[in-house]
Amino acid sequence: MFSQMRIRGVGVIDDAVLELSPGLNVLTGETGAGKTMVVSGLGLLLGERADSGLVRTGSDSALVEGVVQLPPEHPALARADEAGADHDDGELVIARTIAAAGRSRAHVGGRTAPVSVLADLGQLLVAVHGQADQWRLKQGDAHRAVLDDFGGEQVAALRDRVAELHDRWRASAREHERLVSEARDRAREIDSLTASLEEIESVDPQPGEDAALRAEDARLAHADTLRLAAAQALADLSGDEYAAEPAPNVRDLIGSARAALAPATTHDEALSGFDTRLHELGTLVTDLSADLTAYLDDVELDPERLGFVQERRAALSVLTRKYGETVDEVLEWSGRAAARLDELVTADDRVERLGAEVAELEDAVATAALALSHARSQAGADFGGRVSEELAHLAMGKAVVQVDVRRRTDPDGVALPDGERVRLSRHGIDDVEILLAANPGAAPRSVAKAASGGELSRVMLALEVVGSRSAAADGAGGPPTYVFDEVDAGVGGRAALDVGARLAALAEHA
Repeated sequence: MFSQMRIRGVGVIDDAVLELSPGLNVLTGETGAGKTMVVSGLGLLLGERADSGLVRTGSDSALVEGVVQLPPEHPALARADEAGADHDDGELVIARTIAAAGRSRAHVGGRTAPVSVLADLGQLLVAVHGQADQWRLKQGDAHRAVLDDFGGEQVAALRDRVAELHDRWRASAREHERLVSEARDRAREIDSLTASLEEIESVDPQPGEDAALRAEDARLAHADTLRLAAAQALADLSGDEYAAEPAPNVRDLIGSARAALAPATTHDEALSGFDTRLHELGTLVTDLSADLTAYLDDVELDPERLGFVQERRAALSVLTRKYGETVDEVLEWSGRAAARLDELVTADDRVERLGAEVAELEDAVATAALALSHARSQAGADFGGRVSEELAHLAMGKAVVQVDVRRRTDPDGVALPDGERVRLSRHGIDDVEILLAANPGAAPRSVAKAASGGELSRVMLALEVVGSRSAAADGAGGPPTYVFDEVDAGVGGRAALDVGARLAALAEHA
């Protein structure tokens, strides 16, 4: 509920603060005192279109600020959170400023926000009923919402069931339509993936094969150079047994050095250490010579193998140009492509399953929507009767309220179990309108158009009283604040007492 409202520079109001309490608050005053400006200011605070003409003469701007106290689970707090607002223990501050030049700004919880956020909060916080404004029933959907709230848990459960089935039905239908429309593209992709996978399978690349073949290609292509280099190194280390004249080699020179040190090693430990190190060096030379000998045996001139390796590398390079930088990347792409191909191949089966699922869900949502329509019709008859009874106590004894629940027929729509085709939304198949026949013989018209002057506020008072009683019985509730402008206009005596009693009754739940 609103606990405080400040208005500055609006119309005849210079600066005023309204302290509001739970229950019934009554604002009275003579003509021109500013009562209408309070309602206008509230309209600005709740997202109504800004009019610079409301700015007080001589003021640069107008300000309307409100403090709202709400329970933690109230949807208005959730909407404020979405807008990035700050609030403290359910206390939310909202504000609207209008410059004399016409520019308007909105603030929610200390943060600048679009005016549309204030409008969203207004629908959750306040219902305003006056001779000129009917914020509660401005939109057609609001009539349906009023009836659904009156219908209680039974209507709410059916409405939620219809919404849930409708969302599932539409999601399945969209997926089915997408798969059907993409059939040609799917066929082309299947052909492309199949050809690519067959190409990769024909080459049959192995993990790391490209790197191994690259190294082998380099070795085979330069076999002569490699053998000559290794043979020369071997001869320098251990000599060439086939040479016409022996040449100095490392092994012989190490042996000669050790022979020179041998007579003196017993006289000096340092010299003995040098001999030991020469021995170790000779062992290393022997091992290295053996390795070079094995290398020479392994490096062969094999033109046939070289041709095979180069052909294999060429085949692999065709794949790496198309599917990845390396063979490992080609294999990863192949795995993903195979999974995608399986998904595409099985898509036709999925299309068939989805088609059956769409038909099943359509039947289910149509059946649920029909049940919801019947429940609304029953609730509408009860609601109209109760509101008419209330009007009898508000100096409108001849007025009759009816709730028109009619199906939205559509020859291209969804077929109901009874064969009728209707346009179906997540809210059902009904258009709901609350109608009023103000006098006997008068044709029922939309409630906002049929009544005039103070009658309109009394009609809305009756609607809200009946609705609030039903909501209280079900543990639910509508907006936490109701505003009735000139609800007592044109009534007096007992009717005026009845108006007060209804206001007090409504204040018990708001």
